[in-house]
Amino acid sequence: MQTSVEKTISPENHYSFLEHIGKPIPKSKLIGKRICDIIFGTIFGIISLPIILVFAILIKLNSKGLVFFKQKRVGYMGKPITIVKLRSMRNDAEKKTGAVWAKKNDPRVTSVGRFMRKTRVDELPQFWSIIKGDMSLVGPRPERFVLTQEFYEKWPEFPQRLRITPGITGYAQVNGGYDISPGKKCHLDNYYIKNYSFLFDIKIALETVKIIITGDGAR
Repeated sequence: MQTSVEKTISPENHYSFLEHIGKPIPKSKLIGKRICDIIFGTIFGIISLPIILVFAILIKLNSKGLVFFKQKRVGYMGKPITIVKLRSMRNDAEKKTGAVWAKKNDPRVTSVGRFMRKTRVDELPQFWSIIKGDMSLVGPRPERFVLTQEFYEKWPEFPQRLRITPGITGYAQVNGGYDISPGKKCHLDNYYIKNYSFLFDIKIALETVKIIITGDGAR
């Protein structure tokens, strides 16, 4: 029988990488970032609603399964967050393999999903996570607990990516997109955190717009 204390302990608390995150960026440096997240997260969240509706219909017509894909990820300082995306893969994509790092030309991606990934339409529901405060417009992309643990064992600096709120887009996404290795991603994200500034966020946001237009880095 579980005690009341045991019931409050989530499986995520047992991952060893949580002890190696390091110190977070001072909140005083992130005030402007949070204000922009609320303003632009709300604007883009409202604008994205009709687009989400259109692609929700296309997803239902294209493949079986739910329209939205929900998954628990590692958030700021190791806090569990739930991200919501438009489903771009087959409904049974990881039934036999478990958690797998996505790859270029992934065969699990549906035809509609391929277009959504190229244009980043699948990420649109995450604007509501930005308003909530679980995510930011710019920051390291959030990973799953099991993959974060796996990458930590190979790249000890990987958990340090959690010292700032995860984002829809990030420095790693505009410098290699989805095709870079976890190690390279770790290096780029930690570089972003070490050199963080509001102007750096603006530069990444503008680079992201360029990538959406050209389709570079889609997977």
